[in-house]
Amino acid sequence: MDLIAALHGNGAALLAWPWALLALPLPWLAWSLPPLRRRTDAALNVPLGDRLARVSAAGGSKAPGRRFPWLLALAWVALCLAMARPQQLGEAVQPPLQARELMLALDLSGSMQEPDMLLGGRPVDRLTAAKAVLADFLDRRAGDHIGLLVFGRHAYVVAPLTRDHATVREQLAGSVVGLAGQETAIGDAIGLAVKRLKPEAGEVDRDRVLVLLTDGVNTAGLLDPKKAAELAAAAGVRVHTIAFGGEGALSLFGFQIPRGGDDIDVETLQAIADETGGVFFRASDTGELAGIYGEIERLEPVERPGAAVRPRLERYHWPLAVAFVLGLLSLAGGLWRRT
Repeated sequence: MDLIAALHGNGAALLAWPWALLALPLPWLAWSLPPLRRRTDAALNVPLGDRLARVSAAGGSKAPGRRFPWLLALAWVALCLAMARPQQLGEAVQPPLQARELMLALDLSGSMQEPDMLLGGRPVDRLTAAKAVLADFLDRRAGDHIGLLVFGRHAYVVAPLTRDHATVREQLAGSVVGLAGQETAIGDAIGLAVKRLKPEAGEVDRDRVLVLLTDGVNTAGLLDPKKAAELAAAAGVRVHTIAFGGEGALSLFGFQIPRGGDDIDVETLQAIADETGGVFFRASDTGELAGIYGEIERLEPVERPGAAVRPRLERYHWPLAVAFVLGLLSLAGGLWRRT
């Protein structure tokens, strides 16, 4: 059993492998064994052997008994402590948690081809502006699992959740108006996103977020958007909704160019965000859209503080050094006694 897990709150030195201490009594057990039996018969017959034995017994010194090697025993104790891996719990730290399950839903209905946006000083359609802002958003989401869903009359996942953001970016670049039909199925898009964001069995449960961009109202699909929002809330999926489209006229080189002026169901998009704990945004131009994705990045940071943990600091090198020094002292003492 790992003692650190059992005594997590204690900052004192602990043992990761306490079972190594079972080896401590081995030197004493070996020392307590009876010595090998000596041979009593003469190995070599020499003249005057009995007389030499009597002289030796009378005038010779008594052979010393076995001395216990205390230095080696202490070295063994220190070595066993090193094998038990003494550790110490360091100061508590909060490692960052990374990786959200983030699905981007992009409207490809016919109204997204309205050329009422500016990008780099030139007029572009809404889809081109949205793709440019989304591509920049992807560059700042390193670590997230990101997927791309497009919807029109139907909803399709063109890039499943992945950390390969280059693939998501390629699918985004290849998205064109009308790819999923000319109408707008907001409810089906939310329902499909919830299904793809659902964690599989045994998978780590992360924050799951849907960012849905549309410029119209729900005109197709089988699932009502508000019902889809209820399903998302029940599944723990947070939905941020973005109503994207021009209002009034576009000013270009001093001329007023009428915008598309399409109706956007702001009330429904607001209700979806409120139901799921997300935020509703309104963007009427490319700059506002870029600011919105910047705000979403602040609301859904890539890194955030996780649960506090105390790192394990290894301390086995101290008893290992003591064992090494004691072993050297024991060896030096043996050599000194022989001289």
